[in-house]
Parts: sequence; structure tokens; C-alpha cells
Amino acid sequence: MSESEATPPSTPRTTAAAEDYLERIAALIRTKGYARVVDIAAELKISQASVTTMVQRLDADGLVKYEKYRGMVLTDAGEAVATRIAHRHELLTQLLRFFDLPEAIIFRDVEGMEHHISGETLDALERLTRHLDAHPEIVAQLKR
Repeated sequence: MSESEATPPSTPRTTAAAEDYLERIAALIRTKGYARVVDIAAELKISQASVTTMVQRLDADGLVKYEKYRGMVLTDAGEAVATRIAHRHELLTQLLRFFDLPEAIIFRDVEGMEHHISGETLDALERLTRHLDAHPEIVAQLKR
């Protein structure tokens, strides 16, 4: 089964860049109650013009509803993608923390892996993470 088969039809395929934006937009909405181009640009450390271009594309793709000078909200499809990528991010972070890696390394590695992992591998890592979480003695053996 390919990733496109593992992705429900209601969840559109997206690029890593689009996923980064959707993840950031969802986080801003959760913390501030809204997301604006200026906030996304500041968080991603890129120009507002670049953010505007991507947000307009996300709007055309039906992932956000964007109004110039007012900000944006995620559509149901955008929310589904943001939720999926947040789950991947959290799962990979949780798995790598079992190995007592420095948080900076975990963050950098998860940012690289989260967009490129197949649905099948993610499912396997989720099962492994649940197993390790339920059996701390295995984690202790791995750390020796």
C-alpha cells in the first residue's frame, strides 16, 4: 500500500512545504486564536511575500480560507492535513525521546522525517512506540 493509498481520499496530498505551513497555521490558531501572514513569516523566518504566495496556493487548493489583510482559517481538509502532520510529529518525537537524544537533535530529525515517512512505516513506528511505552524495562535495556 502506497502513502496515497494510506491517505484517506478526503485528505489531499500535499508537499512538505505546504504541510509546514498548515502545521504552523494550526499552531497559531490554537495559541493565538488566529493566524496572519505576518505571524507565519515571523515563525518560519521567511518573507511575508513568500508566505502570501503559499497561503494563496493553499486557498486555491481548498486547504485554507484566506482573506487579504484579515488572516486565514483552516478548511476541514486543511485541518485534516494539519492533524495528520501533528500526529506524525508527536509520534516521531515520542519515539526518539526513548533514546535520550538531545531535544535539538530530536527536533531537527523529526522536521526532516515527518514529511517523508510512509503510512506503513508510521503505523509500524506507532505500534513500536506503544509497545515501548507499555514496557519501560525494554527501554531501560536499550539504554544500557
